[in-house]
Amino acid sequence: MYDFLMPAVNLMGPGAVKEIGKRCKILDGKKVLVVTDKVMVQIGIVGEVISYIEDAGIKVAIYDGVEPNPKDKNAEEGVRIFKEEKCDMIVTIGGGSAHDCGKGIGILATHPGKISDYAGIETLTNALPPLICVNTTAGTASEVTRHCVITNTETHIKFVVVSWRNLPQVSINDPILMMKKPPALTAATGMDALTHALETYVSTGANPVTDAQAIQAMKLINKWLRPAVANGNNLEARENMAYASLLAGMAFNNGGLGYVHAMAHQLGGLYDMPHGVANAILLPHVERYNMPSNLQRFADIAEFLGENIEGLSLRDAADKAIEAISKLSKDVGIPSGLGELNVDPKDFELMAVNALKDGNAGSNPIQGTTKDIVKIFEAAM
Repeated sequence: MYDFLMPAVNLMGPGAVKEIGKRCKILDGKKVLVVTDKVMVQIGIVGEVISYIEDAGIKVAIYDGVEPNPKDKNAEEGVRIFKEEKCDMIVTIGGGSAHDCGKGIGILATHPGKISDYAGIETLTNALPPLICVNTTAGTASEVTRHCVITNTETHIKFVVVSWRNLPQVSINDPILMMKKPPALTAATGMDALTHALETYVSTGANPVTDAQAIQAMKLINKWLRPAVANGNNLEARENMAYASLLAGMAFNNGGLGYVHAMAHQLGGLYDMPHGVANAILLPHVERYNMPSNLQRFADIAEFLGENIEGLSLRDAADKAIEAISKLSKDVGIPSGLGELNVDPKDFELMAVNALKDGNAGSNPIQGTTKDIVKIFEAAM
Protein backbone atom coordinates (compact mmCIF):
# COMPACT_ATOMS: atom_id res chain seq x y z
CA MET A 1 0.00 0.00 0.00
CA TYR A 2 1.21 3.51 -0.76
CA ASP A 3 -0.31 6.96 -0.82
CA PHE A 4 -0.12 9.52 -3.61
CA LEU A 5 -0.20 13.19 -2.66
CA MET A 6 -0.27 16.37 -4.73
CA PRO A 7 -1.98 19.78 -4.52
CA ALA A 8 -5.71 19.78 -5.19
CA VAL A 9 -5.38 22.34 -8.00
CA ASN A 10 -2.44 22.68 -10.42
CA LEU A 11 -2.61 25.47 -12.99
CA MET A 12 -0.26 25.12 -15.97
CA GLY A 13 0.56 26.89 -19.20
CA PRO A 14 1.20 30.42 -20.49
CA GLY A 15 -0.97 32.94 -18.65
CA ALA A 16 -1.87 30.60 -15.78
CA VAL A 17 -0.73 33.14 -13.17
CA LYS A 18 -3.61 35.46 -14.10
CA GLU A 19 -5.92 33.05 -12.25
CA ILE A 20 -4.31 33.67 -8.86
CA GLY A 21 -6.74 36.34 -7.65
CA LYS A 22 -9.69 34.07 -8.28
CA ARG A 23 -7.98 31.20 -6.47
CA CYS A 24 -7.24 33.41 -3.45
CA LYS A 25 -10.92 34.31 -3.26
CA ILE A 26 -11.97 30.66 -3.50
CA LEU A 27 -9.71 29.96 -0.50
CA ASP A 28 -11.43 32.84 1.32
CA GLY A 29 -8.26 34.89 1.65
CA LYS A 30 -8.67 38.39 3.09
CA LYS A 31 -5.01 39.40 3.40
CA VAL A 32 -2.14 37.55 1.74
CA LEU A 33 1.50 37.42 2.80
CA VAL A 34 3.57 37.27 -0.38
CA VAL A 35 6.82 35.39 0.30
CA THR A 36 9.61 36.00 -2.20
CA ASP A 37 13.13 37.37 -2.69
CA LYS A 38 14.43 40.76 -3.73
CA VAL A 39 15.39 39.64 -7.25
CA MET A 40 11.80 38.61 -7.96
CA VAL A 41 10.74 42.08 -6.83
CA GLN A 42 13.38 43.83 -8.95
CA ILE A 43 12.53 42.05 -12.20
CA GLY A 44 8.85 42.87 -11.82
CA ILE A 45 7.31 39.44 -11.37
CA VAL A 46 6.15 40.15 -7.81
CA GLY A 47 4.44 43.38 -8.84
CA GLU A 48 2.62 41.59 -11.65
CA VAL A 49 1.36 38.81 -9.37
CA ILE A 50 0.32 41.26 -6.65
CA SER A 51 -1.71 43.24 -9.20
CA TYR A 52 -3.76 40.13 -10.00
CA ILE A 53 -4.34 39.49 -6.28
CA GLU A 54 -5.35 43.08 -5.53
CA ASP A 55 -7.65 43.18 -8.58
CA ALA A 56 -9.62 40.45 -6.80
CA GLY A 57 -10.11 42.74 -3.79
CA ILE A 58 -7.57 41.04 -1.55
CA LYS A 59 -5.00 42.95 0.53
CA VAL A 60 -1.30 42.12 0.38
CA ALA A 61 1.71 42.28 2.69
CA ILE A 62 5.21 41.32 1.50
CA TYR A 63 8.17 39.45 2.94
CA ASP A 64 11.00 39.59 0.39
CA GLY A 65 13.89 38.39 2.56
CA VAL A 66 14.07 34.80 1.33
CA GLU A 67 17.66 33.59 0.83
CA PRO A 68 18.92 30.70 -1.30
CA ASN A 69 18.86 27.53 0.80
CA PRO A 70 16.30 29.28 3.05
CA LYS A 71 17.29 29.67 6.68
CA ASP A 72 15.31 29.20 9.87
CA LYS A 73 15.73 32.93 10.49
CA ASN A 74 13.95 33.66 7.18
CA ALA A 75 10.89 31.74 8.33
CA GLU A 76 11.03 33.54 11.69
CA GLU A 77 11.21 36.97 10.02
CA GLY A 78 8.37 36.04 7.70
CA VAL A 79 6.03 34.78 10.39
CA ARG A 80 6.54 37.99 12.35
CA ILE A 81 5.21 39.97 9.38
CA PHE A 82 2.42 37.42 8.84
CA LYS A 83 1.20 37.98 12.40
CA GLU A 84 1.79 41.75 12.52
CA GLU A 85 -0.12 42.26 9.28
CA LYS A 86 -2.89 39.89 10.38
CA CYS A 87 -2.58 37.79 7.23
CA ASP A 88 -4.68 34.68 6.72
CA MET A 89 -3.00 33.02 3.73
CA ILE A 90 0.39 32.76 2.01
CA VAL A 91 1.41 33.16 -1.64
CA THR A 92 4.98 32.21 -2.55
CA ILE A 93 6.63 33.58 -5.69
CA GLY A 94 9.91 32.11 -6.93
CA GLY A 95 11.64 28.75 -6.89
CA GLY A 96 12.12 26.19 -4.17
CA SER A 97 13.62 28.63 -1.69
CA ALA A 98 10.50 30.81 -1.68
CA HIS A 99 8.14 27.85 -1.50
CA ASP A 100 10.06 26.15 1.31
CA CYS A 101 10.26 29.40 3.25
CA GLY A 102 6.52 29.94 2.79
CA LYS A 103 5.83 26.48 4.15
CA GLY A 104 8.14 27.23 7.07
CA ILE A 105 6.23 30.44 7.80
CA GLY A 106 2.99 28.49 7.71
CA ILE A 107 4.38 25.96 10.16
CA LEU A 108 5.51 28.65 12.61
CA ALA A 109 2.18 30.47 12.26
CA THR A 110 0.31 27.39 13.47
CA HIS A 111 2.76 25.53 15.72
CA PRO A 112 4.71 26.57 18.86
CA GLY A 113 8.49 26.54 19.22
CA LYS A 114 11.22 26.58 16.55
CA ILE A 115 10.85 25.17 13.08
CA SER A 116 13.72 22.76 13.71
CA ASP A 117 11.52 21.14 16.38
CA TYR A 118 9.48 19.67 13.51
CA ALA A 119 12.27 18.08 11.49
CA GLY A 120 11.20 14.62 10.43
CA ILE A 121 8.18 12.90 8.96
CA GLU A 122 4.58 13.80 9.86
CA THR A 123 5.47 15.83 12.94
CA LEU A 124 2.88 18.56 12.23
CA THR A 125 -0.40 18.47 14.14
CA ASN A 126 -2.24 21.59 12.93
CA ALA A 127 -3.47 22.81 9.56
CA LEU A 128 -1.30 25.47 7.93
CA PRO A 129 -2.76 28.68 6.46
CA PRO A 130 -3.92 28.28 2.85
CA LEU A 131 -0.90 28.26 0.53
CA ILE A 132 -0.61 29.09 -3.18
CA CYS A 133 2.78 28.62 -4.85
CA VAL A 134 3.62 30.59 -8.00
CA ASN A 135 6.61 28.80 -9.48
CA THR A 136 9.26 30.61 -11.54
CA THR A 137 11.90 27.89 -12.05
CA ALA A 138 11.73 24.44 -13.63
CA GLY A 139 13.50 22.37 -11.05
CA THR A 140 12.75 22.04 -7.35
CA ALA A 141 9.00 21.30 -7.68
CA SER A 142 8.47 22.40 -4.08
CA GLU A 143 5.20 23.90 -5.30
CA VAL A 144 3.72 20.38 -5.48
CA THR A 145 5.45 18.57 -2.61
CA ARG A 146 5.01 17.82 1.08
CA HIS A 147 8.66 18.75 1.77
CA CYS A 148 9.87 21.88 3.56
CA VAL A 149 13.69 22.11 3.44
CA ILE A 150 15.28 24.63 5.82
CA THR A 151 18.87 25.35 6.89
CA ASN A 152 19.60 25.50 10.62
CA THR A 153 21.79 28.60 11.06
CA GLU A 154 23.33 27.25 14.28
CA THR A 155 24.43 23.86 12.95
CA HIS A 156 24.63 24.71 9.21
CA ILE A 157 22.73 21.51 8.50
CA LYS A 158 19.69 21.33 6.24
CA PHE A 159 16.68 19.57 7.70
CA VAL A 160 13.37 18.54 6.17
CA VAL A 161 9.86 18.76 7.56
CA VAL A 162 7.86 16.17 5.62
CA SER A 163 4.09 16.29 6.05
CA TRP A 164 0.92 16.14 4.01
CA ARG A 165 -0.03 19.34 5.83
CA ASN A 166 2.72 21.16 3.87
CA LEU A 167 0.99 20.54 0.54
CA PRO A 168 -0.06 23.78 -1.16
CA GLN A 169 -3.72 24.06 -2.09
CA VAL A 170 -2.78 25.49 -5.51
CA SER A 171 0.37 25.32 -7.63
CA ILE A 172 0.88 27.62 -10.61
CA ASN A 173 3.44 26.88 -13.33
CA ASP A 174 3.37 29.65 -15.92
CA PRO A 175 6.34 29.27 -18.30
CA ILE A 176 6.19 32.96 -19.22
CA LEU A 177 7.44 33.73 -15.70
CA MET A 178 10.40 31.42 -16.30
CA MET A 179 11.69 33.19 -19.41
CA LYS A 180 13.67 35.77 -17.45
CA LYS A 181 15.88 33.19 -15.77
CA PRO A 182 19.62 33.20 -16.65
CA PRO A 183 21.30 30.16 -18.25
CA ALA A 184 23.17 29.04 -15.12
CA LEU A 185 19.99 28.99 -13.02
CA THR A 186 18.10 27.25 -15.83
CA ALA A 187 20.80 24.58 -15.97
CA ALA A 188 20.99 24.05 -12.21
CA THR A 189 17.23 23.80 -11.70
CA GLY A 190 16.86 21.56 -14.74
CA MET A 191 19.46 19.15 -13.39
CA ASP A 192 17.64 19.23 -10.05
CA ALA A 193 14.51 18.06 -11.89
CA LEU A 194 16.49 15.30 -13.59
CA THR A 195 17.82 14.20 -10.21
CA HIS A 196 14.28 14.03 -8.84
CA ALA A 197 13.10 11.84 -11.69
CA LEU A 198 16.13 9.58 -11.82
CA GLU A 199 16.49 9.09 -8.06
CA THR A 200 12.81 8.25 -7.77
CA TYR A 201 12.97 5.77 -10.64
CA VAL A 202 15.65 3.72 -8.83
CA SER A 203 14.44 4.35 -5.25
CA THR A 204 12.97 1.68 -3.00
CA GLY A 205 9.68 3.63 -3.01
CA ALA A 206 9.17 3.60 -6.79
CA ASN A 207 5.79 2.37 -7.97
CA PRO A 208 3.93 2.24 -11.32
CA VAL A 209 2.48 5.74 -10.85
CA THR A 210 5.80 7.39 -10.01
CA ASP A 211 7.52 5.38 -12.77
CA ALA A 212 5.22 6.90 -15.39
CA GLN A 213 5.95 10.43 -14.15
CA ALA A 214 9.70 9.91 -13.75
CA ILE A 215 10.10 8.35 -17.20
CA GLN A 216 8.28 11.16 -18.98
CA ALA A 217 10.21 13.77 -16.98
CA MET A 218 13.56 12.25 -17.99
CA LYS A 219 12.55 12.17 -21.66
CA LEU A 220 11.41 15.80 -21.58
CA ILE A 221 14.55 17.00 -19.79
CA ASN A 222 16.79 15.18 -22.25
CA LYS A 223 15.01 16.91 -25.14
CA TRP A 224 14.38 20.38 -23.74
CA LEU A 225 16.97 21.35 -21.10
CA ARG A 226 19.73 22.13 -23.58
CA PRO A 227 17.46 24.39 -25.70
CA ALA A 228 16.14 26.15 -22.58
CA VAL A 229 19.69 26.92 -21.44
CA ALA A 230 20.78 27.99 -24.92
CA ASN A 231 17.85 30.38 -25.42
CA GLY A 232 15.92 31.48 -22.37
CA ASN A 233 13.23 33.06 -24.55
CA ASN A 234 12.33 29.72 -26.16
CA LEU A 235 8.78 29.42 -24.82
CA GLU A 236 8.35 25.86 -26.08
CA ALA A 237 11.47 24.75 -24.21
CA ARG A 238 10.40 26.62 -21.09
CA GLU A 239 6.93 25.09 -21.13
CA ASN A 240 8.21 21.56 -21.61
CA MET A 241 10.77 22.00 -18.82
CA ALA A 242 7.96 23.23 -16.57
CA TYR A 243 6.04 20.03 -17.30
CA ALA A 244 9.17 17.96 -16.70
CA SER A 245 9.80 19.61 -13.34
CA LEU A 246 6.18 19.17 -12.29
CA LEU A 247 6.15 15.48 -13.22
CA ALA A 248 9.47 14.84 -11.49
CA GLY A 249 8.18 16.61 -8.37
CA MET A 250 5.02 14.53 -8.25
CA ALA A 251 7.18 11.43 -8.65
CA PHE A 252 9.62 12.12 -5.82
CA ASN A 253 6.91 13.48 -3.55
CA ASN A 254 5.47 9.98 -3.54
CA GLY A 255 8.35 7.65 -4.42
CA GLY A 256 11.24 9.09 -2.43
CA LEU A 257 14.77 10.12 -3.37
CA GLY A 258 18.18 8.86 -2.27
CA TYR A 259 21.80 9.64 -1.50
CA VAL A 260 22.16 12.43 -4.08
CA HIS A 261 19.75 14.63 -2.18
CA ALA A 262 20.96 13.44 1.22
CA MET A 263 24.51 14.47 0.29
CA ALA A 264 23.54 17.64 -1.57
CA HIS A 265 21.73 18.89 1.52
CA GLN A 266 25.03 18.79 3.39
CA LEU A 267 26.76 20.86 0.70
CA GLY A 268 23.90 23.35 0.80
CA GLY A 269 23.95 23.64 4.56
CA LEU A 270 27.72 23.84 5.04
CA TYR A 271 28.76 25.71 1.87
CA ASP A 272 25.47 27.37 0.84
CA MET A 273 26.00 25.67 -2.53
CA PRO A 274 23.12 26.00 -5.03
CA HIS A 275 21.03 22.87 -4.62
CA GLY A 276 20.75 22.02 -8.30
CA VAL A 277 24.51 22.36 -8.83
CA ALA A 278 25.24 20.07 -5.88
CA ASN A 279 22.78 17.50 -7.21
CA ALA A 280 24.18 17.64 -10.73
CA ILE A 281 27.78 17.13 -9.60
CA LEU A 282 26.90 14.24 -7.29
CA LEU A 283 24.38 12.49 -9.55
CA PRO A 284 26.69 10.41 -11.81
CA HIS A 285 28.86 9.34 -8.88
CA VAL A 286 25.97 8.28 -6.62
CA GLU A 287 24.29 6.43 -9.48
CA ARG A 288 27.48 4.61 -10.39
CA TYR A 289 27.44 3.39 -6.78
CA ASN A 290 23.74 2.47 -7.04
CA MET A 291 23.92 0.80 -10.45
CA PRO A 292 24.42 -2.83 -9.25
CA SER A 293 21.06 -2.65 -7.46
CA ASN A 294 19.13 -2.82 -10.76
CA LEU A 295 21.06 -2.92 -14.03
CA GLN A 296 17.85 -3.06 -16.06
CA ARG A 297 16.57 0.20 -14.61
CA PHE A 298 19.83 1.93 -15.44
CA ALA A 299 19.75 0.54 -18.97
CA ASP A 300 16.24 1.99 -19.21
CA ILE A 301 17.52 5.37 -18.02
CA ALA A 302 20.17 5.34 -20.75
CA GLU A 303 17.40 5.01 -23.34
CA PHE A 304 15.28 7.72 -21.70
CA LEU A 305 18.30 10.02 -21.94
CA GLY A 306 18.76 9.35 -25.64
CA GLU A 307 21.48 6.70 -25.67
CA ASN A 308 21.49 3.90 -28.24
CA ILE A 309 21.92 0.65 -26.30
CA GLU A 310 21.07 -1.77 -29.08
CA GLY A 311 23.36 -4.79 -29.05
CA LEU A 312 24.99 -3.90 -25.74
CA SER A 313 25.20 -6.17 -22.73
CA LEU A 314 22.99 -5.20 -19.83
CA ARG A 315 26.00 -3.92 -17.89
CA ASP A 316 27.31 -1.87 -20.81
CA ALA A 317 23.84 -0.44 -21.41
CA ALA A 318 23.59 0.53 -17.75
CA ASP A 319 26.97 2.27 -17.98
CA LYS A 320 25.54 4.42 -20.77
CA ALA A 321 23.16 6.00 -18.24
CA ILE A 322 26.09 7.41 -16.28
CA GLU A 323 27.67 8.69 -19.50
CA ALA A 324 24.41 10.39 -20.50
CA ILE A 325 24.11 12.19 -17.16
CA SER A 326 27.68 13.48 -17.41
CA LYS A 327 27.24 14.64 -21.00
CA LEU A 328 24.07 16.57 -20.17
CA SER A 329 25.73 18.26 -17.18
CA LYS A 330 28.70 19.27 -19.32
CA ASP A 331 26.52 20.55 -22.16
CA VAL A 332 24.59 22.89 -19.85
CA GLY A 333 27.68 24.21 -18.07
CA ILE A 334 27.58 22.50 -14.68
CA PRO A 335 30.99 22.60 -12.88
CA SER A 336 32.90 19.36 -13.37
CA GLY A 337 33.48 18.66 -9.69
CA LEU A 338 33.26 19.83 -6.10
CA GLY A 339 36.89 20.95 -6.26
CA GLU A 340 35.88 23.81 -8.57
CA LEU A 341 33.59 25.04 -5.79
CA ASN A 342 36.30 24.96 -3.09
CA VAL A 343 34.82 22.08 -1.11
CA ASP A 344 37.32 20.95 1.55
CA PRO A 345 37.84 17.16 1.87
CA LYS A 346 38.24 17.57 5.63
CA ASP A 347 34.46 18.08 5.76
CA PHE A 348 33.65 14.79 4.03
CA GLU A 349 33.42 12.71 7.20
CA LEU A 350 31.02 15.11 8.92
CA MET A 351 28.91 15.51 5.79
CA ALA A 352 28.79 11.74 5.30
CA VAL A 353 27.58 11.15 8.85
CA ASN A 354 24.85 13.76 8.46
CA ALA A 355 23.89 12.54 4.98
CA LEU A 356 23.06 9.13 6.39
CA LYS A 357 20.76 10.85 8.91
CA ASP A 358 18.97 12.79 6.17
CA GLY A 359 15.38 11.75 5.51
CA ASN A 360 16.15 11.00 1.85
CA ALA A 361 18.80 8.39 2.62
CA GLY A 362 16.35 5.66 3.60
CA SER A 363 14.96 5.15 0.09
CA ASN A 364 18.35 4.86 -1.64
CA PRO A 365 18.49 1.45 -3.37
CA ILE A 366 21.77 0.47 -1.69
CA GLN A 367 22.23 1.21 1.99
CA GLY A 368 25.84 2.13 2.62
CA THR A 369 28.18 3.26 5.36
CA THR A 370 29.85 6.52 6.24
CA LYS A 371 32.95 5.23 4.45
CA ASP A 372 30.90 4.63 1.28
CA ILE A 373 29.55 8.20 1.33
CA VAL A 374 33.02 9.65 1.87
CA LYS A 375 34.25 7.72 -1.18
CA ILE A 376 31.40 9.17 -3.28
CA PHE A 377 32.28 12.70 -2.14
CA GLU A 378 35.93 11.99 -3.06
CA ALA A 379 34.93 10.72 -6.51
CA ALA A 380 32.88 13.90 -7.07
CA MET A 381 35.87 16.20 -6.47
